[in-house]
This record gives sequence, structure tokens and C-alpha cells, in this order.
Amino acid sequence: MSKSTKIVAGGAAIGIVLLFLLPFPFWANLLIVLGIPTAAYLTLDPSQRRRLRRVGRKELGR
Repeated sequence: MSKSTKIVAGGAAIGIVLLFLLPFPFWANLLIVLGIPTAAYLTLDPSQRRRLRRVGRKELGR
């Protein structure tokens, strides 16, 4: 596995663990787990978003 894949897998694992450990209701945990990456994506410039999408497509073999 590449370094970035390990980071993504670790982040997903931490998110799932926090989903069950935090004392908030399920919907609040889900909002936190999905909201943080969404907010981070929305803070990117349009050129950075294009670059991110292009890199993502190349890694998928398109």
C-alpha cells in the first residue's frame, strides 16, 4: 500500500471508531465524520479541486 492509502485507511478507521465512541447521537457523529472532509474540500481553490479530481481519476485507471 502507498503512504497516502495508509493515511486514508487510518483516517477512515479512526472515524468509524469515533462514530461509536463519542457520546453524541448517531446523526451528530455522522455529521462530524462527513462534514469535516466536505468542509476541507470546499476550502480548496477551483484549480486545486480540478487537480484533485484529475489525480483521483488517474489513480482509478481512467
